[in-house]
Amino acid sequence: MSRSPAVNALSSEASKPAPSTSVAGSRLAALNAWVAEVAALTAPAAVHWCDGSDAENAALVAQMQADGTLLPLNPATNPGSWLHRSDPDDVARVEHLTFVCTSREEDAGPNNHWMAPAAAHAKMDALFKGCMRGRTMYVIPYCMGPIDSPLSRCGVEITDSPYVVANMRLMTRMGAPALARIEREGLERAARGEGGDTFVKGLHSIGELDPGRRFIMHFPEELAIKSYGSGYGGNALLGKKCHALRIASYQARHEGWMAEHMLIVGIENPSGETHYVAAAFPSACGKTNLAMLIPPEGYQREGWKVWTVGDDICWMRPGADGRLYAINPEAGYFGVAPGTSAKSNPNALATIDANTIFTNVGLTADNQPWWEGLDNGERPATDWRGNPYDPDKGPAAHPNARFTVSAKQCPSWSPMAEDPQGVPISAIVFGGRRASLVPLVFQARDWTHGVLVGAAMGSETTAAATGAVGVMRRDPMAMKPFCGYNFADYFSHWLSFDGAGAALPKVFHVNWFRKGDDGKFLWPGFGDNLRVLEWMIGRVKGEAGAVETPIGHLPIPTDLNLEGVELSDEARAKLFGFERAGWQAEFASIGEYLDGYGPRMPQALKDEQSRIAVLLAD
Repeated sequence: MSRSPAVNALSSEASKPAPSTSVAGSRLAALNAWVAEVAALTAPAAVHWCDGSDAENAALVAQMQADGTLLPLNPATNPGSWLHRSDPDDVARVEHLTFVCTSREEDAGPNNHWMAPAAAHAKMDALFKGCMRGRTMYVIPYCMGPIDSPLSRCGVEITDSPYVVANMRLMTRMGAPALARIEREGLERAARGEGGDTFVKGLHSIGELDPGRRFIMHFPEELAIKSYGSGYGGNALLGKKCHALRIASYQARHEGWMAEHMLIVGIENPSGETHYVAAAFPSACGKTNLAMLIPPEGYQREGWKVWTVGDDICWMRPGADGRLYAINPEAGYFGVAPGTSAKSNPNALATIDANTIFTNVGLTADNQPWWEGLDNGERPATDWRGNPYDPDKGPAAHPNARFTVSAKQCPSWSPMAEDPQGVPISAIVFGGRRASLVPLVFQARDWTHGVLVGAAMGSETTAAATGAVGVMRRDPMAMKPFCGYNFADYFSHWLSFDGAGAALPKVFHVNWFRKGDDGKFLWPGFGDNLRVLEWMIGRVKGEAGAVETPIGHLPIPTDLNLEGVELSDEARAKLFGFERAGWQAEFASIGEYLDGYGPRMPQALKDEQSRIAVLLAD
């Protein structure tokens, strides 16, 4: 790999030479020029081009252990694993400080905070000026998706955080192979006489970790990201939400594919037939649990298997046969630790047994990671701030505490995650936290209805973002914080896939979180969610029964395999029922929501809302 001659050492920064930004035998002038420009602006003590090697990672980890950025965990129980404690004011995504900077404000849409690109660049460059003085500037080439996949896209993140480097190594295909693809694509583009960059440019600095000097700016028209003042994953790991959703959704619209906030899971039946399902839930609403689902005991005996392709992000494109094919652009999991247990997600627990970076969890007396819901018989001695644990002063782990780990460590990891052509999607599922009204599952009548179901999706907020928890808000396709352009145009893009020759997935909506009058969940969830997925696959194959209602096709309890599941009369009524009066109010609200996007809202969605509202009124 070509690299700067002045960047091999990862030890004492004070002794390092002045930064060098040329790459020996330069093969991609645009990349070198940008790195040189950033170095001139940020004034680092040294520049390091990351190659993703084991030796490089070991040196970075040793450096972070020495300065306290990473604390080693118990090598007997958690080998190769570390704890990172972030600043207490830097523990989640900051949606109110996240901007989409398009030339025209209406292109960003009312779903995004907008700033004019020139103003945003000026604001950010003022923050970045000299911000890396005394620090190393790391250049991270990465690929989102399998290196040889035609649907994968590359990026380069520049950062002054070795913690970001270590996490990007787990979350992306990072280093020399990614740089080689970037260089190859750049040369191919130049040979065709095409201008512009082939890679996403991401610039990040932890700055002073001052919430008053914290912004995450996206420039989709420039394929660029600038993030300052946060070390939290969703704000700092620029390959994740920033690139893989906000920038990629913009790219996807212009290139004819889809970038979605979805898990991808394969369901293999006893006959050896596998159907792949993509499912969109807001953060901390069970995507990882569903992606790593373990079948109930009876299903296991029959031979059902579940394969994990991805737990958070899904890129889809139409194949030659009209079906949608999907890849997981990520190589790792950045999962929520609290609530992860032997009951909720034993595969996740097995995945994070070793070689994992934990962020903002508590510690036991013998240095094992601990969080609420773990239920492993241990007790915390230290909380996520590093203080002696006192239950009167709050939880041991932050509610948004995380783990970062390679996807290949998951017991249910599917080798199809590395298939460059992706996996064919049989069903798309939308869902959120709704304590009332919304039944366990229903199927959309057709693609247009399915797009409306996704567009109207509502959920109660969680701790994954700053702000109040438990407030119901519309979160279309679970993309409210992540769509890089106007939602009305995004809905039109979804509708555009229903053309001649299309063989699109069936669309469903689920609600694992329906509650009874006593405030307790009515559905057992976790592994039992496979019972619902089995019904969906039956519907895809035309084999499972359903009842038609104005909101879609609902199962009756006998349509699902409920053997071994005890449901009260109230649970059966609410999980499988249709409440006309409540849905009348819901669709009136949906109509007002769609109208809020103005003339760009596709008429087809408004007509579909009106059609169902009329049916509900009968």
